Amino acid sequence: MTTRALDPVARAAVEAVLARRTSGAVVEADNLALLAALPDGSVELAYADPPFATGTSRRLQTIRLGAGERERRGFRGGRERYEVTSDLAYEDGLPLADHLAALRERVREIHRVLAPDGSLYLHVDWRTVHHARLMLDEVFGPERFLNEIVWAYDYGGRSPDRWPRKHDTILWYAKGDAWTFERDAIDRVPYMAPGLVGPDKASRGKVPTDVWWMTIVPPGSKERTGYPTQKPVRLLERIIAASSRPGELVLDPYGGSGTTGVAAARLGRRWLLADRNPEAVGIARRRLAADVAATT
Repeated sequence: MTTRALDPVARAAVEAVLARRTSGAVVEADNLALLAALPDGSVELAYADPPFATGTSRRLQTIRLGAGERERRGFRGGRERYEVTSDLAYEDGLPLADHLAALRERVREIHRVLAPDGSLYLHVDWRTVHHARLMLDEVFGPERFLNEIVWAYDYGGRSPDRWPRKHDTILWYAKGDAWTFERDAIDRVPYMAPGLVGPDKASRGKVPTDVWWMTIVPPGSKERTGYPTQKPVRLLERIIAASSRPGELVLDPYGGSGTTGVAAARLGRRWLLADRNPEAVGIARRRLAADVAATT
């Protein structure tokens, strides 16, 4: 499949970030076009959250109760009116083989644009994690594997016939034999047995292990954008704080709702995000503009 090059406006935005004239950009484009426009070794950190090969459209409706013409079953069997305030979706219908082929092409490009001490966090789930691990071993080399991070959450439905699937996997690989790990910059978490470590350590907390207990973005949260599969800012802040330094460039080739850009901006990093979905690009741009305005 031929990928169309970046349009002049998008290319100018990318070049401005690379030249440090602006701190970040969200471009509406195929991420292969963005990657092709980046020089070798120009990115210090990449976070990629591709579609999960569900074979369906991913959709999320946000509703307001007590208004509108639609009705649904409410508390104790009653009826309640509601209106749909947002209805966002993206296609995730590629067959598995095609999905993996597309992902491999992008992983190879991400490897090319990473700096010698740069690294990639690839965010996947149970459907593709075993394939993705082998793919990353192939592209980066098995010796470049650093961590398999389990992001565990406890929200949503419960399966009646198996253990509920309540985690995603984030695979962390380095480009070379050195990488950034800013241990002192990482947010700390409580000890499970604080009485065993003494009051000083207990009050400071500990650096997280490779299992991260962290809620998804709740439906009623101010952080919520209405975009399907939105990840919490706290998750990206932990990754960016640990694996990049202020002023460095963070790449998210599957930009979605812009969470990576928000976290990067808050932490003083530059950012480049790409998405083909115009609605996602609009959400990310508005969200970043509002967040930057609120912090200046």
